[in-house]
Amino acid sequence: MQQLIDSGNFLALSRRSPSLFSTPITFELQNSSGVVRVVIAAPGIISFYPETDTPNKKNVVLSCGVHGNETAPIEICDELVGHILTGKLTLSHNVLFLFGNLPAMDIAERFVEENMNRLFSGAHSKDEGLVNSERKRAKALEDAVANFFNGNSGERFHYDLHTAIRASKNEKFAVYPFLHERKHSKGQLAFLAACGVKTILLSESATTTFSYYSSYYHNAHAFTVELGKVQPFGHNDMARFADAKAALISLITEEDYAPTVEIEELHIYRVNQVINRQEEQFSLHFDDDTPNFTDYPKGTVLASEPNTQYIAQEDGEAIVFPNAKVAIGQRALLTVVPTTLESLDA
Repeated sequence: MQQLIDSGNFLALSRRSPSLFSTPITFELQNSSGVVRVVIAAPGIISFYPETDTPNKKNVVLSCGVHGNETAPIEICDELVGHILTGKLTLSHNVLFLFGNLPAMDIAERFVEENMNRLFSGAHSKDEGLVNSERKRAKALEDAVANFFNGNSGERFHYDLHTAIRASKNEKFAVYPFLHERKHSKGQLAFLAACGVKTILLSESATTTFSYYSSYYHNAHAFTVELGKVQPFGHNDMARFADAKAALISLITEEDYAPTVEIEELHIYRVNQVINRQEEQFSLHFDDDTPNFTDYPKGTVLASEPNTQYIAQEDGEAIVFPNAKVAIGQRALLTVVPTTLESLDA
């Protein structure tokens, strides 16, 4: 453990020597503000509990690498963990870091066998059950979130950090999971804006994404946050992520970090269509390098498969997350249209 504390290389050890963390480990750090209890539940799963007098202590989950080739958030979280372990950052709040798909990181792919971000809210154990590493890991990540939230009092937050496969007309954006009867939070929109994320997609149905799991099952403020475009490890222009990193540091180190935003500054969209691939012969009717948020006139054919065409239902309907190569039955395309938020929580 002393080597880990001295180096801060938790992710590197998790990837290269996962047997070191095959059983849970708990130890303490001593820093300028007092004692921090550290719990390593498994490779890539580490939580910090500062013994501070912070009023209204928050419980913050920062997850990354649910897709193994989305490297910028992994590099950010790796740096934050290292700085906490080596005493360069002093926490005010409880924080759980989750590095999702370690084997996919090693092969620089989105996943090994199955898209992990379609395996939450219990989907990992349905149909054929826990038959591959992604399904087992999704369950382990769910369990880690449940233990973290249920074991601590205070407000709950989960930011599942990603980068998108393709470029985007709006480089940074976040998916706000379907809230059922809850109101959207102006404070959370302000935090996202501080991260440089000023485009928000409002989901209007239950999903099996990681952020929806935390939002629905644990009543957390939770988001899927897209911070840019996929790049290999070491090839990210980290200056493009400076605002996000600074806001995340402020969130976990300041007692009451509360940025503000004027809602008029934000671009709010609602999901209009969820188009799933149903046939082997499925095709998108736009170029592979078409950016996210490209919009089309009403009636434009966006995708097709035998006997079915998917068309833009409204003028200005835009595409997000197009991927014709997903498994049959999975989402191949979202379409979104501009909307407004009339009723917000504080």
